[in-house]
Amino acid sequence: MDLSAINPILLLASLMVAATPILLAAIGELVVERAGVLNLGVEGMMITGAVCGFIVATATGSPWLGFLGAALGGALLSLLFGVLTQFLLSNQVATGLALTLFGLGLSALMGQSYLGIRAPAFPDIHVPLLGDIPVIGPIVFQHDPMVYVGLGIVAGVWWFLNRTRAGLVLRAVGENHDAAHALGYHVRRTRMLAIMFGGACAGLGGAYLSLVRVPQWTEGMTAGAGWIALAIVVFASWKPGRLVLGAYLFGGVTVLQLNLQAAGVAVPVEYLSMSPYLATIAVLVIMSAGRAPGSLGRIFHAAR
Repeated sequence: MDLSAINPILLLASLMVAATPILLAAIGELVVERAGVLNLGVEGMMITGAVCGFIVATATGSPWLGFLGAALGGALLSLLFGVLTQFLLSNQVATGLALTLFGLGLSALMGQSYLGIRAPAFPDIHVPLLGDIPVIGPIVFQHDPMVYVGLGIVAGVWWFLNRTRAGLVLRAVGENHDAAHALGYHVRRTRMLAIMFGGACAGLGGAYLSLVRVPQWTEGMTAGAGWIALAIVVFASWKPGRLVLGAYLFGGVTVLQLNLQAAGVAVPVEYLSMSPYLATIAVLVIMSAGRAPGSLGRIFHAAR
């Protein structure tokens, strides 16, 4: 065992990269659940975004177009969920689970011809001046652009929910859809937009795996990241700030256990591999003190 091989600066820098796909998927699901919709299909939307992003990026040679394609792919799949649950009034839990299974099968079919192909390079950016700061520069200011896009989306969601009238309407719909409807707010339209935003964010999270972290297409490459995103939303009490903490905690423990394995720590690999899940859930359970949106998971029908 040689713990001196672990570089603390590189470890902290890597956790931001490891947390980004979870952060993107979780912030989208947070908006969906604040609108009162429980979409358990995050895993399916992520893997669909991963394959759509990979196909578009390899076809065009542009990772940015790949991320755009991933967002569209995730949004289209979530649109199917929205139509089924908001217009045909299907059960949200069952529909979300079916969406996950559908996404896994669809991505496997779409990605058959892309196994073993590398995605176009997506280089890191070096923020001028800030990137040269000792210790802090390499940790915070020398990452690929999607790391900062993810943080920007979280900040934008916080501002939208807490500082805009549209965010207030979305929260009202999520707390009591009958009262919001009685006040004249369009419940279905609000929820459909929230569902599509959640799908687009999940697609971006999946594409980050296939275009940046790996970067290649592998069947089932999300490996349960969508379920972790769902858990982080709940245990973070539907608050964007705590969600960032949860995602970075998961990313940090993930990177740490990989470094410990490489250093030859005398702990079975299976225990190290499950440590990110256990640590994230344990800490967020201790911190959890929030209440779920009042109408979360309930079917809305204007005539009832």
